[in-house]
Amino acid sequence: MGCKRFSALFLIICFVAIIVTMPLVRGDLSYSFPEEMKRGSVIGNIAKDLGLNLGTFSSRKARIDVEGARKRYCDINMNTGDLITSDRIDRESLCGKKPSCVLKIDVVLENPLELHRVSLHVVDVNDNSPRFTENVIEMEIRESAEKGSRFSIGVAHDADIGQNDVQRYILQTNEKFILAVENNKVELALENKLDREKQREISLLLTAIDGGSPQKSGTVVIHVTVLDANDNVPVFSKAVYNASVPENAPPETLVITVSATDADEGVNGDVTYKFGHVSGDDVSLFSIDPKTGQIKLSGVIDYEENNYFEMSVEAKDGLGLTSYAKVLIDVIDSNDNSPAIYLKWLSKLIPENVSPGTEVGVINVHDRDSENNGVIRCSIQQNVPFKLVLSIKNYYSLVTTGQLDRELVSDYNITITATDEGLPPLSSSKMVQLSVGDINDNPPVFEEQSYSAYVSENNKPGSSLCTVSAGDPDWRQNGTVIYSLLPGEVNGASVSSYLSVNGDTGVIHAVRSFDYEQFRSFKVQVMARDNGSPPLSSNVTVSVFISDMNDNSPQILYPAPEGSSFMTELVPKAAHGGSLVSKVIAVDADSGQNAWLSYHIVKATDPGLFSIDLHSGEIRTQRDISESDGMKQNLIVAVKDNGQPSLSATCAMYLLISDNLAEVPELKDISFDEKNSKLTSYLIIALVSVSTFFLTFIIIILGVRFCRRRKPRLMFDGAVAIPGAYLPPNYSDVDCTGTLRSTYNYDAYLTTGSRTSDFKFVSSYNDNTLPADQTLKKSPTDFEDPLLTLETSIERLAYRHGQAPLYCILNITMNNAHKSETN
Repeated sequence: MGCKRFSALFLIICFVAIIVTMPLVRGDLSYSFPEEMKRGSVIGNIAKDLGLNLGTFSSRKARIDVEGARKRYCDINMNTGDLITSDRIDRESLCGKKPSCVLKIDVVLENPLELHRVSLHVVDVNDNSPRFTENVIEMEIRESAEKGSRFSIGVAHDADIGQNDVQRYILQTNEKFILAVENNKVELALENKLDREKQREISLLLTAIDGGSPQKSGTVVIHVTVLDANDNVPVFSKAVYNASVPENAPPETLVITVSATDADEGVNGDVTYKFGHVSGDDVSLFSIDPKTGQIKLSGVIDYEENNYFEMSVEAKDGLGLTSYAKVLIDVIDSNDNSPAIYLKWLSKLIPENVSPGTEVGVINVHDRDSENNGVIRCSIQQNVPFKLVLSIKNYYSLVTTGQLDRELVSDYNITITATDEGLPPLSSSKMVQLSVGDINDNPPVFEEQSYSAYVSENNKPGSSLCTVSAGDPDWRQNGTVIYSLLPGEVNGASVSSYLSVNGDTGVIHAVRSFDYEQFRSFKVQVMARDNGSPPLSSNVTVSVFISDMNDNSPQILYPAPEGSSFMTELVPKAAHGGSLVSKVIAVDADSGQNAWLSYHIVKATDPGLFSIDLHSGEIRTQRDISESDGMKQNLIVAVKDNGQPSLSATCAMYLLISDNLAEVPELKDISFDEKNSKLTSYLIIALVSVSTFFLTFIIIILGVRFCRRRKPRLMFDGAVAIPGAYLPPNYSDVDCTGTLRSTYNYDAYLTTGSRTSDFKFVSSYNDNTLPADQTLKKSPTDFEDPLLTLETSIERLAYRHGQAPLYCILNITMNNAHKSETN
């Protein structure tokens, strides 16, 4: 009952296996063609016989797989679908004397995988002539031989088969012998008695002719020596000897012993042995002992090359009588061939996003051994996302078992092992390299979350600021990163007008020269984009910080720089040492230590009379003024910043030591520059006229104010109170640097009751100072007085020029005179 169930289950499994393999293994094709065809000769049209058009045939990558063959005898013309010869096909080399010579090949198609068995029947052609073992056959026959006696002759051998083999023999016409051929035995029959006394030697020509078209023949000379009586020929114990020998048996291995006996005695009964016919390829594999008849190996036998041998052995007595026997040797296969692994198809590049179970290659294994020695099991090493699946016969599909990631593993070296079932089993291995193809699944990633670039102002356009770098683990164009600036604005201008980025290297360059005084930092966005399809990208912020350079010289606000209109300060003769005379006011557009200013007197009429404070720029007397001091004192003041290298500016300060305006010297002596005589005359006339006019108005104003008020009135807010319009827009930090203190201002007062309108010495004050961006405010009662209104106008005019009222008018007058002289 159990056996019946097992048989039914086995039948079901076989039926299912047949159903599964039907779409994969198709019916056999068979072609017959003659041997020795020229290379490129057409055997048949594979595409037509398989029912495929040429387009499908080519797209499915049809190819020939010659099973176990060392030579590739056939190939496929993909343009025509023809099966053509690719090498010389010799039936005798392939099959020897086998009646049927069949060469089996496999035609493999892909997508889907199909295997078609093709049997190639090689038809024999008459390309070999009959050959005898020897060129001359020596025979010794006694003259006592009876009429009708027969003497054996070795047959001729033809490598061809069938009709192309030896068909008949022809013996040269003679009086003594005729030819007797029977059952593939060739014998000489004695037709007439021999007479040694008449003819001691007889030479006969024997011709063997095959049945081919055209016929081919071979000849041998039979040399007969007539002797006295030798009545018996050697007789073998068997007509056919059968033996077997394992392949790869060592030389001198005994294969078989043949034996023949001769009834004669003495020399006539001594039998010697030798091979009759042995093919040229096999003659070196065997040897025979001429005395004992032992046949031994003399070479190495390979079952896969030739699994059986057929030869004839000749026994000859002492007087030349011979007989022949046939020896058949079977070769026993041993497991001496390791399985061979052939890579039939392999995907060059496997996309990393392929789904598990995708076929990526086809492997074929073959073992030249037979039976169990040729049964193969195939395996693959562990820990790789691939496996082998048996498809057809000895064909295996290499398929994926998991998800691939090129960024983790880009190449796999897979070892495939094939093991046969022989004793002992043999195995072989083959390494297959698989490369994982990249897809664009990773965006570029910057090495840092943000970048900072530091650049000094006044940099050269095109200079590099910093380098951004992003990595993309993808491959080739998917991992090629291109950098670009994202659109944006810096101070209302496009970011591209400030910076540029090298698309290949990520180096950020300055497009223009930066000015720290305009802006000190800004931010841009840099995008890294790969070259994939679709492209992936990421952004990073780059902060650019501009550092200050000492590129601005100090700007002197008061007094006016040398070369402009000159300005004069009055110093009372009674000034004591340490009295404040004037102040040099300067600013620097730079920042930090580049804007730290220091003041120096570089030239003075009397070097020991005046000094200047190093940091504030205040000019003071170093000692009391004496009568011997000159009235005109000229100072050249240099203002230096603290930058590296230091920048500086100079100005001229003109001081008059006098208590009375009438003592004012000629103007041409105040300036360091030499004026021409005409200009000097104009200046003297203008000075006298304006002074007279101005002193008249001053006296009137002072008289009116003296009457109305008993206390002196502020008439002019010192020349050093600089309106806001005089300051450059970027001097908001000057209070920090100490170059210009908004709380340090000066007032100029007229002396009370002075007929000559002498100026009172300049004094400083900190409270109730006129703001820099406002004009002097008056009370309502002040505006009601016309004289006060005129006074205020003169004060504003003086304020606008940053000078005392008198010298403001002098300055304007001289400028007009200079313009007139120029015109």
